[in-house]
Amino acid sequence: MKKIILIFLIVFCFNIDSYSQDREKIESAALDYIEGFYEGDTTKIKRSIHPDLSKLGYGSKSKGSKKHIMTYDKAIGFARDVAKDPQWAAPKDAVKTIEILDAQDKIACVKLTLYWGIDYLLMAKNEGKWMITKVLWQSLD
Repeated sequence: MKKIILIFLIVFCFNIDSYSQDREKIESAALDYIEGFYEGDTTKIKRSIHPDLSKLGYGSKSKGSKKHIMTYDKAIGFARDVAKDPQWAAPKDAVKTIEILDAQDKIACVKLTLYWGIDYLLMAKNEGKWMITKVLWQSLD
């Protein structure tokens, strides 16, 4: 009986540690995404988003809640534009809250609160690396 309990505890502790490591990698990918757009850093964007990225969002109500679609190439292009023109960069004290809503061994769902609104990220783990595959966002106003 003691051996069974010991084995159970070892497996349980291993799973907690594994989730902790994945949690850090998920948060790191989300932070790269945020900072990539906030700072115009294409290296961070490329590190965080999957080449099959599909990003769909709705802008501010004051501007008609226009629908925006962004692909991998457009995301990199947007980051380049931010780097070229600092007026597009996020304010220095811009909010960047990361909340992991769910995480499994291969997929995760993350909610970001950002200065432009709310982003929901769907992430996938491939070869030990977490990357964003889908984004759904909406402006807060």
